[in-house]
Amino acid sequence: MLTDADYSGNASGARRSKKRSSGDSPGDGQSVRSSGRQVNVRVKRTNNPPPGQCKRKATDTEEEDEQSEKKYRKCEKAGCSATYPVCFASSNERCAKNGYTSRWYHLSCGEHFCNECFDHYYRSHKDGYETYASWKKVWTSNGKSEPSLKAFMADQQLPFWVQCTKPACRKWRQLTKEIALTPTMAMSYRCGVKFNNTKIEGSDQCSQPEDLRVAEVIDSWWHSMLILPPLLKDSPASPFLAAYYPDCVGMSPSSCPGSGAELRGQHCRTAQPQIPGLSPYFQPFYQPNECGKALCVRPDMMELDELYEFPEFSRDPTMYLALRNLILAAWHRDCKEVLTPQKCAPHIVVRGLVRVRCVQEMDRVLHFMTRKGLINTGVLAVSRPLLPERYRSKNVIVIGAGASGLAAARQLQNFGTQVVVLEARERIGGRVWDDASLGVTVGQGAQIVNGCVNNPIALMCEQMGIKMHKLGERCDLFQEGGHMTDTAIDKRMEFHFNAILDVVAEWRKDKTQNQDAPLGEKVKEVYKNFLQESGIQFSELEEKVMQFHLSNLEYACGSTLDQVSARSWDHNEFFAQFSGDHTLLTRGYSALLLRLAQGLDIRTKCAVQSIDYSGDVIKVTSSKGSQWTAHKVLVTVPLTLLQKNLIQFYPPLPERKLKALNSLGAGIIEKIALQFPYRFWDKKVQGADYFGHVPPSPDQRGMFGVFYDLDPQGKQSVLMSVITGDAVPFVRDMGESEVVCECMKVLRQLFKEQEVPEPLNYFVTQWSKDVWSQMSYSFVKTGGSGEAYDIIAEDVQGKLFFAGEATNRHFPQTVTGAYLSGVREASKMSAV
Repeated sequence: MLTDADYSGNASGARRSKKRSSGDSPGDGQSVRSSGRQVNVRVKRTNNPPPGQCKRKATDTEEEDEQSEKKYRKCEKAGCSATYPVCFASSNERCAKNGYTSRWYHLSCGEHFCNECFDHYYRSHKDGYETYASWKKVWTSNGKSEPSLKAFMADQQLPFWVQCTKPACRKWRQLTKEIALTPTMAMSYRCGVKFNNTKIEGSDQCSQPEDLRVAEVIDSWWHSMLILPPLLKDSPASPFLAAYYPDCVGMSPSSCPGSGAELRGQHCRTAQPQIPGLSPYFQPFYQPNECGKALCVRPDMMELDELYEFPEFSRDPTMYLALRNLILAAWHRDCKEVLTPQKCAPHIVVRGLVRVRCVQEMDRVLHFMTRKGLINTGVLAVSRPLLPERYRSKNVIVIGAGASGLAAARQLQNFGTQVVVLEARERIGGRVWDDASLGVTVGQGAQIVNGCVNNPIALMCEQMGIKMHKLGERCDLFQEGGHMTDTAIDKRMEFHFNAILDVVAEWRKDKTQNQDAPLGEKVKEVYKNFLQESGIQFSELEEKVMQFHLSNLEYACGSTLDQVSARSWDHNEFFAQFSGDHTLLTRGYSALLLRLAQGLDIRTKCAVQSIDYSGDVIKVTSSKGSQWTAHKVLVTVPLTLLQKNLIQFYPPLPERKLKALNSLGAGIIEKIALQFPYRFWDKKVQGADYFGHVPPSPDQRGMFGVFYDLDPQGKQSVLMSVITGDAVPFVRDMGESEVVCECMKVLRQLFKEQEVPEPLNYFVTQWSKDVWSQMSYSFVKTGGSGEAYDIIAEDVQGKLFFAGEATNRHFPQTVTGAYLSGVREASKMSAV
C-alpha cells in the first residue's frame, strides 16, 4: 500500500488494482464488481444449491453475498477509526460515496475521498484534471510545500464547517461543498439558515443532533491522525507576511496574491509592509532577513516559551503558527478593544473538520498570549475577566504604584484577580512625575521614549489617541563664548569616542567578573594609549568635544564612570532593543499611568514596613501598623530602598538575591526646567529639538550638557536640561535659585551674542533627596554583571515577586522596562 506521504506514486496503486481486478482499472466500476463477484463466489460459498434449482437463482444469491462482502472497505491508515468511510468529494458519477472503492485516501479521521475521485482530478484525460492543474500552478508559484492531490482536496474540495452562533446551541454544522465560508457568514450563522440567509422550512434546526465526528476532533489522537496541517485562507496576518511563503506561516498559497514571488525578492525581505490604518510603530513580525528587534516574533517559528506551553505542536507547528499569527495581526489592527475568541474564530477560514479543532485551540492560544502580555494589554479596562478561573491568583498585594506596579495590577485585575496596591507617597507614578506649572508638561522624571517600534508606550499612546513628538537627529554643539562647533569636528570626535568604546568591548571579551575594571579607568587608558601610539594631537576644542561625549555616557549610565563596570556597562545591548523613532511625550508619562490606574484599588500614604511570608498567607504591615494579607505579593520599590532595607522581610531574602541587589548601582541625574518670556534660542537653534553644551573644562562636565526644547510647536518658551556625573553631588546642597543661577550663566555664554532674559518660572529636581526613590535608574557597578537583574527578578518560594526597571535585564533604566517587568510578573503569578 502507498504511504500517506507518497502522493506521486498513485499510478503504481492503479497497477496493483489491475491485478486484483483481472486487468480492469478501478475506475471501470461494474467490471471490477463482476470480476470480484466471481472470485468471491468460488472462495466464499460453502453450500451448493440443491439440484434442479435454476442457475439464475444461484447467480442472484451469489450477487447478494458478494455485495454484502464488497460493499465497504476500511481506511487503511493505521489508527484511523473510520470503518465505513464516506467520500466527501463526490466529484463525478463514479464516486464510491459510502460504498466500495479500491482505496480510500485519508485526510483525517472522518474525512476521506475515494479512488474514483482521485482519478477524476489526477488523470490527465479526466474532466477534473484542468481544475487540479490550475490550482497546482497557483500553489507552486506562491507556496513551498508539495502541491499534492491530497493538498488540493484539503484546500479546495473539503466542505467547510461552521458553528451556530445561538448561545443555547453552538453546534457545528457541515456546509455543502459549494458554499465558501466567509468571516461574515461565520459571525452570523444560525442552524437552518442557508448561505443566502433564507430560512429553511421545517422545525427548529438547532434541535438536530450534531455530527458525531465533531466530538472526536477534540481528542489528541485526532490531531495526530491529521495528514496535512491547516492552512488558513484570507488570514488577517496575510498583509503582514507577504514576504514569506504562505504555507510556512500557516496560510494557504492558493488564497495569496500572485505577486508573492516578487514580494519575496531580496529587496523586500527586510522592508516592513505598509498596511493602511496601521501605526508604523506596530511591527509584530520579523521580516525574513530582519533580526534584533524587541518584542518581535518569527512568524515561521515557535518561541521557546510557546514550545514549553504547547509541546504537541513541536513536530509540526503549522496550526499554532497560523493561530498565533492571526491573533497578533488582529490585535495590532485594533488594540483599543479586547480581542476575544469570538472575534478571532470567524477569521479562521479553512476547509474540513480541522476548522473545528482550530477554533477549539484558539481559546488556549489566545489565553496564553493574553497572559504573556502579547495582546489585550496596555490601558485596556475590561468588563469581564480575560482568563479562566484556573489562571487567577486568589488575591495579590502590589507594593508601589510606579509604572511596574500599575502595569502588574492592571494586568492582574483584567485577568480576574483581586488586587490591592500600596503606595507610600501621596501620589502615584513613582519616578514618573510630571509638572505643568511652566505652561507645558515637563517630566521631572522620564519623558522620552527611546525607540518606538513595538514599544508598549507607543501601544498605550495609540490606545489613548495620544500623539508623540518625533525627536530630530540634529544636535548642534555650542561652546561657551557663543560659537557653534563645526559639525566635522563633532563627527570626528564622536568617531574616536565610539572607537574607544569598541576597544573596551574587545578588551572585555575574555575577562571574568573578577577581572572587571571601572569604565572611566578603561576609557582613559585606551584614550592615552591611542594618542601615544598614533601620534595624533587633538586640539583644545576637540578635547572639549570629547568631554561632551563622555558627559553623554554618564547621562546614559546615571553615574560617574569610575563606578560603572567596564565589562557590563552596556550588558543589555546583547539583547534585541527597541528601534525606530525617539519621541517626546508632550503630555508626559503621567497621562498613561493615570489611565493604567483607573479602577484599581490603590491605597496612598501606606508605606510598607515589613513583609512576613513565613506562612501560607503573607502578612504585609505598614509603618502605621495597618496590616493586609495576600497569597502573593509583588514588590516594585526602587533598588535603593531594597539595598537600604527600608522593608523588613521575614524570613530574610536569599543571600543570592541580596548579593545581586548590591552589585547594582543606584544612578542619579537631576533636571532643571526654565520658562522664559520668549524663545530667545530660535534663531540660533533653527528648529532643532535640542542642542548640546560643550563643557569648558573636564571638571565642569555634566553641568547642563544638553538642553531640550519642550514645546516643539513653538508656542511656549521652555527649556529643560540635565545634571549628570560629578555635577550631581556639586548641586545637591544648592538651593533651587543657586542651580538656576548656574544654568543661566551657561545659557548666557552659549548665546553670548544676544540678550538672554531672566526665567519667569522654573523647577529643579532633587531625586537624590526623595525619600521614596533616592535614585533615578540603575547601572551595573564594577565587578557586577547583567545577570543581577535576572536574579533580582526571581520570585521567592512562589510567594514574593519583584518588578521594576532594576529587574529587567533587557530594558533597564526605562519606563518601558519597568512597565514590561510588571507585565512579566503578572504573567508569572497567573501561571498554573
